Amino acid sequence: MRFRGLVYRAHNPQWSWTPLSGEGARRHGGRFNRRGIPALHTSLAPLTAIREAEPLGRPMQPLTLCAYEVDAEPVFDATDERECRLQGVEEVDIACPFWEAEMLEGALPASQSLADRLIAAGYAGMQVRSFAAGAGAGDLNLVMWKWGNDRPARVVLIDDEGRLGGRRAR
Repeated sequence: MRFRGLVYRAHNPQWSWTPLSGEGARRHGGRFNRRGIPALHTSLAPLTAIREAEPLGRPMQPLTLCAYEVDAEPVFDATDERECRLQGVEEVDIACPFWEAEMLEGALPASQSLADRLIAAGYAGMQVRSFAAGAGAGDLNLVMWKWGNDRPARVVLIDDEGRLGGRRAR
């Protein structure tokens, strides 16, 4: 599918000087990217982005909330049962509740394996529901593995006033 719209990211202020780098995800890994693979983990709503920044519901720490304009394809829609069946994606690949513990033990979690398969198939990103504490069925994320200033994977930080140093792409 083609994704066009606004997304949001609440991230650690230590990365506010480079809000399009994906460097934190590359260094630490995420549910849908293994260590070494940069990714932008964004949400379709500001509140979902805030929940994602503290996914286990821990006490809130300082965050930088950014908005991005996205026009990207192909994006895998993990909320579409038909698309999941066609790609052989199962619920366990998406939910993967113990992904972080598995990663820390040196195993490859199913969710990261899924991301590897989708990246190899040429997907720029994936739309997927949020698994953060307090998230509901309508809380969605967009995870991008490929992005830049131009189509087919355009992601542009909304920072018209240059508050974050004017960085617009990685």
